Amino acid sequence: MITFFATQAELRLGVKSKEAERFLKFAVVGTIGFIVDFGLLFLLKEWVGIKVTVFANTISFCAAVVSNFILNRYWTYPDSRSKRIRFQLPQFTLVSVIGLALNNTIVHLLEIPFDTLLNDSFLHLTNRGYIPAKIVATVVVLFWNFFINRYWTYNDVG
Repeated sequence: MITFFATQAELRLGVKSKEAERFLKFAVVGTIGFIVDFGLLFLLKEWVGIKVTVFANTISFCAAVVSNFILNRYWTYPDSRSKRIRFQLPQFTLVSVIGLALNNTIVHLLEIPFDTLLNDSFLHLTNRGYIPAKIVATVVVLFWNFFINRYWTYNDVG
């Protein structure tokens, strides 16, 4: 199924089907990571009661990084295992830490404006601005993570 979409992307956009397939797999892994990240963030904020969003976001983001590294190494880039894990994991971690800084910055900057929008809307949702802020941050960081990891962490893939 992913190969079909990758082939369609190659035909329409001129993107190599292997790269399109990798991006789609990366996006699937990212979706799983988002579920881990967002789910844990929601649990930490709503059930555990952590008040500082950036702290809860850091914990949830780190859990997603571990999940994403394992899935990317063994599914998205299985041919990248020629590179030793002791080199690849620190590279992936550094990219992720920079991604975390971007993620936290975006969440921090957008949480209050989204709180205001949601509170003023017909929904009257208070203190839930972190949800759309997290979605925006995740989309931005997805592209950062894919391109840097593809051409640095997984640069041994042809």
